[in-house]
Amino acid sequence: MEEKREEGEKCFSEDPSGILSSCRLCPRQCAVNRLLGQRGFCGASSKLFVARAALHFWEEPCISGKEGSGAVFFTGCALRCVFCQNSAISRREGGRAFRPSELSELFLRLQKEGANNINLVSPDHEIPLLVPAMWEARERGLRIPYVINCSGYECRPQLRLLKGLADIYLMDFKYMDPEKAQRYSAAFDYPERAKESLREMTEQCGEAVFDSRGMMRRGVIVRHLLMPGMVRDGKAIVRYVHEHYGEKVYLSLMQQYTPVPGLSAYPEINRCVTKREYGRLLDYALSLGIEHAFIQEEGAAKESFIPDWDWL
Repeated sequence: MEEKREEGEKCFSEDPSGILSSCRLCPRQCAVNRLLGQRGFCGASSKLFVARAALHFWEEPCISGKEGSGAVFFTGCALRCVFCQNSAISRREGGRAFRPSELSELFLRLQKEGANNINLVSPDHEIPLLVPAMWEARERGLRIPYVINCSGYECRPQLRLLKGLADIYLMDFKYMDPEKAQRYSAAFDYPERAKESLREMTEQCGEAVFDSRGMMRRGVIVRHLLMPGMVRDGKAIVRYVHEHYGEKVYLSLMQQYTPVPGLSAYPEINRCVTKREYGRLLDYALSLGIEHAFIQEEGAAKESFIPDWDWL
């Protein structure tokens, strides 16, 4: 029996060429022909570009552990966050093109190096090209989980291409206020898209599962990066996630916001988050009775969280 689809939802072919010839993967709905070299908002083409791949030790404890997470950073992004720390690659600069077979080999190499998982960072716009590499790696002996480390700005059909492959979603939930989403990321519809994405992720992954070492094997973690002067928005996100998903979803409340050069036009966010601001968000989470949450120690906002992109 054919699966019933929601109104307005497009059924994507398993053939990447059928998607990339008129790309409507993300909410931007650019409809460009990536096979002919046309670039949409995200800057992606018909080739996978990887900016960095290495063991990464700064994710949540249940993701990095002591051995590290096998982080693979992709270039390009469907958002335009003015505060982006990874703008060197999110604007589609640098990196190296990978064929699916090369990418699956890279995953297996990271597993051999001891990675706890394969952490696909900002893969949203590359999902049709990623899927063959992910399946191939599984067939060749990849045993560790796939972590989809994404922006929250996706379409449900886009995420459904990962059904049966994604083990863990590590999702950003940046804004609840559309005006802020537009001002800082050029995405007025971000809150609604993030809600839809989260619903799809939880349906795919279900309750969190951990191994004997405390490493997550399956589940959903929602990250919120608190921004200066935006405690109210942060509280709204925490409340929404808790009211709709309870302890099924783990929260990660971050205070590592670091101002980048070029924020003179946005003076209200051209500073670090204060201890008081972060404390107010944590107190609110506690008042709701939230137990499954990761928090950061004071001093997390530092440049060491920004990777070196010249690894190739």
